[in-house]
Amino acid sequence: MTPLPQIALNLQCSARLGRVESARLQPRGILAVALLLLAGVAASALPARVAESAPAEAEAIELTLPTLDHGVFDLSQQRGRWVVVNYWATWCAPCRKEMPELDALHREREDVEVLGLAFEEIEPADMRGFLADRPVSYPIAIVDVYSPPAAFEVPRGMPMTYLLDPQGRIAHRWLGPVTKAEIEARVAGSGG
Repeated sequence: MTPLPQIALNLQCSARLGRVESARLQPRGILAVALLLLAGVAASALPARVAESAPAEAEAIELTLPTLDHGVFDLSQQRGRWVVVNYWATWCAPCRKEMPELDALHREREDVEVLGLAFEEIEPADMRGFLADRPVSYPIAIVDVYSPPAAFEVPRGMPMTYLLDPQGRIAHRWLGPVTKAEIEARVAGSGG
């Protein structure tokens, strides 16, 4: 049986000469190729999910942003409370799916504030229209994708969620969807 790399090399060399010779794959070779393709497709279809504890930041994060409701969100005003900062976008299905979880967390816990940072190019009127169909009780700020807040790293994917401790330091971050229960467990595990 000819190994798969040799078959690929043979096809590549034949193609350079202007002809493609048929290569006979044995059933095991066909199965190996099919499994590799299937694994690649499956891996690309799964949402990225990374949760990581963050080292205690030396200083509290400073962040002041205008919100969609014409208010201003000032992170320094939240000292003494846990703050969830959620980067999201209207086109992101996992983001839309976690919105009710974050909304429930915001409504049910007085010691937790949630801030949604819409990380996309969208007009405020369009965002208001989107939120009319999917209302949330927490403030939303539209973030300039070309000049995001320096307080946080540029999102590596969506959604990207930060949990800030009551002193305003990053306690934990998640890349991918997060649930109310996961956030509450992290708060409880940190003495909150």
